[in-house]
Amino acid sequence: MNIGKAIKELRLEKNLNQTELAKQCDLTQTSLSQIESGIKRPNPSTLKKLCDFFEVPEAVVYLIATDISDVPEHKRELFEKLFPNLKKALIDMLIK
Repeated sequence: MNIGKAIKELRLEKNLNQTELAKQCDLTQTSLSQIESGIKRPNPSTLKKLCDFFEVPEAVVYLIATDISDVPEHKRELFEKLFPNLKKALIDMLIK
């Protein structure tokens, strides 16, 4: 699971750069960069600020952050077929 990658995807969907998002969420650009690159995980209050900004529940961020390594091996083929469309639908419905 890569929370930072999910945050970055949401940021890009809003056409924001790191500095703009960091300012909106009262973070430093460096801190946001470290989160997006996976160097550090957002603490609960930072994740809440980001979710509030994007107007999505934390569960959505965790779902978007799911990658194939999080899925049991015997279900990976199904994941690869279904997840890209599910993820796109969530982003289109909740972010755009």
